[in-house]
Amino acid sequence: MKKKSLWKRIRENKGAYLMLLPVMIGFVALTLYPNLWVIGLSFFKYDGVTNPDFIGLDNYIRMFTRDPGWWRAVGNTFIFAIGKLAVEMPLALFLAVLLNRKLKGTSLFRGILFLPNITSTAVMSVVFALLFSAYNGYFNSTLLKLDILNRPVDWLGSMPAAMIVCILVSTWQSIGINTILFLAGLQGIPQDVYESADMDGAVGWKRFVYITMPLMARMLQVILMLAIIGSMQIFDLMKVLTGGGPSGATEVMMTKIYSYFFPSSYAASAISQVGYGSSLGVMASLIIGVVTVIYLIVSRKMDDIS
Repeated sequence: MKKKSLWKRIRENKGAYLMLLPVMIGFVALTLYPNLWVIGLSFFKYDGVTNPDFIGLDNYIRMFTRDPGWWRAVGNTFIFAIGKLAVEMPLALFLAVLLNRKLKGTSLFRGILFLPNITSTAVMSVVFALLFSAYNGYFNSTLLKLDILNRPVDWLGSMPAAMIVCILVSTWQSIGINTILFLAGLQGIPQDVYESADMDGAVGWKRFVYITMPLMARMLQVILMLAIIGSMQIFDLMKVLTGGGPSGATEVMMTKIYSYFFPSSYAASAISQVGYGSSLGVMASLIIGVVTVIYLIVSRKMDDIS
């Protein structure tokens, strides 16, 4: 059978290509071009005002040899992501199992649980900053009245308290969406599977381990992958809640990159370092990409074993 020419195939499917055109234009203009632009800038010394000066790999050499603060931010990002996932995933799954039961008020509770996810992160961070304030903060006042504390604790100005608070606040914000996703996976399991399991004597914990979890495996993989990427891209909460403090203890990759693009007026150098910040952005993308690929490889191997 003679193959159709490329032009002929395009003419036959022009309707589909026309519908894809707006999406492709948006992808090129808003995703592909900015990414290529940032990669190109990473090879220049550029402050956003003067003409860029090509310096080759100097930005990357500086990153690996003369910027320990960047690698500390990378480490903080992993600490935050691991801590958040360790708290959020089991709790979200537990809440989804509870909400999957036919109990009164579950619909209302789902809505309440999802509300933090649609709340402005900046507003939420300001509120929690006031709640955890070392002076006149609600948590300190309550714990002092209950005689749990002898003196106020600077929750956002000391370690490891600052990182723990950031993990808990971020978990509070995003646990609703993960609970809903887990709930969707649970409701996708056929009821007759559970009825068969009951007849075989698989009830309670056994039913959860041997029936629910295997059938939820694919959904769990997707939810966990999205949670990993989202946790490693954290920015706004850290920026507003702690500003990377105390002394860089909660500085993560995205806040560190931001500080080079938009340095504060009281920084040692108030001049933007767009070129170097671009190289950090490229490295952050590579780190997140490598972590995601490793997770996908490991999860697929676990599927093969099971």
